[in-house]
Amino acid sequence: MKLFTLESPPARNRDFEKLLLEAVDEALSSLGDSSKQAIYFCLEKNFAIKKHDIPNKIQEFANALENILGGGAKILEIQIMKHIYEEVGHDFKYFPDKDDLLFSEYVEAAYLHVRKFRLTYVRI
Repeated sequence: MKLFTLESPPARNRDFEKLLLEAVDEALSSLGDSSKQAIYFCLEKNFAIKKHDIPNKIQEFANALENILGGGAKILEIQIMKHIYEEVGHDFKYFPDKDDLLFSEYVEAAYLHVRKFRLTYVRI
């Protein structure tokens, strides 16, 4: 699933990419620096997903995390989404009883929210 389209303004795409990558990095950091680096290495070598490609390969990233971490991937996905929703000013709600709700759908919803309200992500 490619998150960004040509019709979307490139600057906003970069802003959201930056936000998403920061959220991923923060979630992986919760595992410790060595584990974070090992996961990035595994993503690149075993799944052909470089760190900077994650925003455009979000479904592949989610699948790779699940392959690497099993059920633990959901915990990281939740941390990623909490970070994103905190930054875009949205309260994060997770509904674990909905098995068909995908991580990629959460990311898409956050991206659409940012795009709709023309929010620019700036770290102060």
